[in-house]
Amino acid sequence: MAQRKDFRRIGLLLPSSNSMQEPEFYRTLPAGMSLHATRLQLSNVEADSTLRVVEQLEEASRRLADADVDIIVLAATAPSSRMGIGYDQELIKRITGATGKPATTASTALLEALRALGAKKIVLGAPWSDAVNQTTASFIEANGFRVLAHQALGIVRNLEIGLLDSQTAYDMGRKIDRPDADAVMLACGNWSTFGIIDRLERDLGKPVLTTNQVSLWHALKLLGAQPLPGYGVLLREHLARNSQAGRTQAV
Repeated sequence: MAQRKDFRRIGLLLPSSNSMQEPEFYRTLPAGMSLHATRLQLSNVEADSTLRVVEQLEEASRRLADADVDIIVLAATAPSSRMGIGYDQELIKRITGATGKPATTASTALLEALRALGAKKIVLGAPWSDAVNQTTASFIEANGFRVLAHQALGIVRNLEIGLLDSQTAYDMGRKIDRPDADAVMLACGNWSTFGIIDRLERDLGKPVLTTNQVSLWHALKLLGAQPLPGYGVLLREHLARNSQAGRTQAV
């Protein structure tokens, strides 16, 4: 029987209380790609919960592998940066070891995005607590980048974060920007951001990164996707055009 061959599948690991990631990915994926998600238990964005969320990482990853996904993405910044430098790579090894599939995380994707843009100094905004934001900032700095300023809205309950209007992300980006920052990072995969990235980039005159954007970008880059307009310079100008990566390439 004839089989489809012109498609790619992205496996998404996301916190169970996340209500924004799937809609943002779905509406952005190019033709010929599909999204397949599995949820990891998390209700509040707190220090302990961002550690516990990966306790069943292997089991959840194997469920995605059953769908023969081409890559698995843990698209959660706080959980993938929680234990400092190298922790994102440990999580990738766990996913790949359990499934044999290429993998990445939101934190890994952020670092790769900063390198692709040549950005050395950033500002960081997020909807969660100052404590979680400090952990994320420390992870970024441990990997060789400077965080000139960071601010958080102080929301702990993840369902509440998912209800925030995208204007809150735009306002945060304007508030935290510094003239000497090379880029603005808006962290948290449950924060609605895709609708404001282009506008904020125009107004600030610099790249704007978000958790969902960098996660999707890195997955698409590893799968050799075409550039995507409408979601910032990263997806518009920093995707490989003719890569044959995908089923055989590991991160």
